[in-house]
Amino acid sequence: MLVIILSGARHTRGMDEQELQRWIGRRETRRDVFGATPPAALAATLDHPPREWRAGAPLPPLWHWLYFLPLHRASELGPDGHAKLGGFLPPLSLPRRMWAGSRFEFAGILSVGDAAERVSTIENVALKHGRSGPLAFVTVRHEVFANGAAAPALCEWHDIVYRAARRPGDTEPPPQAAPEGAEWSRELVPDDVLLFRYSALTFNGHRIHYDRRYVTEVEGYPGLVVHGPLIATLLLDLLGREMPLAQLASFCFKALRPTFDGRNVQVSGRREGDTVRLWAQDQDGWLTMDASATLKA
Repeated sequence: MLVIILSGARHTRGMDEQELQRWIGRRETRRDVFGATPPAALAATLDHPPREWRAGAPLPPLWHWLYFLPLHRASELGPDGHAKLGGFLPPLSLPRRMWAGSRFEFAGILSVGDAAERVSTIENVALKHGRSGPLAFVTVRHEVFANGAAAPALCEWHDIVYRAARRPGDTEPPPQAAPEGAEWSRELVPDDVLLFRYSALTFNGHRIHYDRRYVTEVEGYPGLVVHGPLIATLLLDLLGREMPLAQLASFCFKALRPTFDGRNVQVSGRREGDTVRLWAQDQDGWLTMDASATLKA
């Protein structure tokens, strides 16, 4: 059973920064049980060999995203497939919403069968003005507790960016070349089936990931957008394939450029002492995600 508890600021409207600051400190609690089917389904989606996910099997890093799902009713969704704002997240009027990046601290291990609780708190709301117009940044801290523990097994800081609707002539920021000197690399071509399965596993209704007409005609992208969390998962999946005994102390990633389906993607990494540099690049060699993992001694 998924239980949701909200506390904090009341609903407000508009883009007034002083009003939006009242959302800081707003809190939401979700409870879930880590069943075996979601990790088995994600393992199949990532083309892992079949295995049994019995109670006590540790979840790979970031696979907690398969739980605490946002079960919004159909009537609660906006035109982009996301839930309408003004519930837990502030009621920003900017229509384009993207996962900008995340930071993680791993204090414990989350496993199949755990009875878990995730406490989410809005830490910051900031309005800015960029090259393409107004921007808003929201940072949410998620703390995941397992089996009634007093201390969280995982802390995550999730950065969300909101932008105005795309206008004719808008361009993406100048691209950045991907690093050289990879120790390991893996190439793949994300297709619409992969994106659909990941959207289904995370109950993500955002139409940019599966609705080609919407993403090209409304948001102006050349193809379906690969989920930022999926790319981050692929980066740590690469690390797990190359260093199967490594345990993470922390991880962070920043999305720099959209990745689209049907085009070659390369995930790469190299060891740098106690840290591992990880990155993703598109078929043109441009850096799309930059990441770093710190290993436990």
